[in-house]
Amino acid sequence: MAKNDLSSALLMDTEEVAPCQKKFDFTAEKDTIEQEVKKVIREISGMVVIPGFRKGKAPKQMVMKRYGKDVIDEMKRRIYSAAFEKVTADESMDIVSYGVPSEEAEMKIDDAYKFSLKFDLAPEFEVGEYKGVKVKVDAVTVDPKAVEERVDYYRNMYATYADIDTPAEKEDMLKVSYTSDFELPEDASPALKRQVEAENNWLWLSDPEMIPGAIKAMTGAEGGKEYTFTANYPKDWRDAELAGKKVKYTVNVLNVQRRKPLSDEELAEKMQIESLEKLTETLSQSMIQETEMKRRGEIADDVYQAVSKNINDFELPPGVLEGEIEKELRRVAQSSVKSEEDAETFKKDIEKHRKEAEKSAADKLRRMFIMRKIAKAENISVEQHEIDGQIKNMSKYYGYKEKEFRSMLEKSGGMEDMHLDILAAKVSDFLVDNAEVTENAAKKAPAKKPAVKKTAAKKAE
Repeated sequence: MAKNDLSSALLMDTEEVAPCQKKFDFTAEKDTIEQEVKKVIREISGMVVIPGFRKGKAPKQMVMKRYGKDVIDEMKRRIYSAAFEKVTADESMDIVSYGVPSEEAEMKIDDAYKFSLKFDLAPEFEVGEYKGVKVKVDAVTVDPKAVEERVDYYRNMYATYADIDTPAEKEDMLKVSYTSDFELPEDASPALKRQVEAENNWLWLSDPEMIPGAIKAMTGAEGGKEYTFTANYPKDWRDAELAGKKVKYTVNVLNVQRRKPLSDEELAEKMQIESLEKLTETLSQSMIQETEMKRRGEIADDVYQAVSKNINDFELPPGVLEGEIEKELRRVAQSSVKSEEDAETFKKDIEKHRKEAEKSAADKLRRMFIMRKIAKAENISVEQHEIDGQIKNMSKYYGYKEKEFRSMLEKSGGMEDMHLDILAAKVSDFLVDNAEVTENAAKKAPAKKPAVKKTAAKKAE
């Protein structure tokens, strides 16, 4: 019995159990099971060695005795695969997810087998008009002051530090050795060890603080002297062991260094550009591009809101919705739970978090299905090279080997999320490119009243 024959042999009943969800009840009759079992046993027998028998010649009972679990597992795999093939043969159904099979009877090699599958289907709705959406935006401008601040940022970033003999000020850098009263756990990470005890380390008196309270405590510090202060670590500190703790530090200052500002010529040389004027021009162009990209994102949101406004509410697939709600809850938990106390608070407020997660998940799925619908109408799809490129970029960003990162995505279900994100981005670009965008008139500064000059006669009054 070929695979497609197995699919045809399955009996199937369909039931709509919820909006956007159907349940399929399957029965593999006794004859179907027995025929497929013979094939599975024959294949397994031909691959294994059973003492006293040549490969493929061992009796059925002997194979079942030794490899019965493998036979049953392979039978389930084949039957579930055949069931999925039977359902998806109906191209009129837009399937978005399906659940694990629910067994209604234990599988036996000499009896019928029953099980069910639930499939989530994409909601049906009318998109309406989505091309030519009218959007008004502000003109792209860059404040010269913002360009100056960007220049100053690079001037500080490339600046060198030099030893000074005067007390430390904010933004200075201290070379220090420090200890603390924090008791390190046996399995402490290298980062945690450096945080509470270090030799010849650098301590910047600038935000974000390396040690909470260091700026206030060490401003005025001098080289060759010792200082003590207590750090109050916030509850959301990156090291869970320190979160919410008070730690007393003893700091020996070896020397104090201060940033030496770069001249215009030195800055241009550091950035490998001919002059400060050219650098300013380049930064202005770059900031215009950044502003345009940001504005494009705002246009995409405005167009989506306009399109969504004209679409009636529609039901969401229950399985997909529940999965998205769980994702949202995990995201909130990861960002807010840093200690046992946080965990208890999170549990106490779980109903509030779930309601917020439900709304966020519903909004995300509504947007996803609208984008998906437009993508189908406009034949917008995601190519394999686009997924490969995204994986390559993300693996570099997170510091993983490309193969390892791909494997992580496949195991966690992240590949589907990535596919949908790329698709949504392409649809957003399509909507923006087809929108009618006009710029608001530039705002004029209010005219100043002319100064009134007092005449000699007026003064005399």
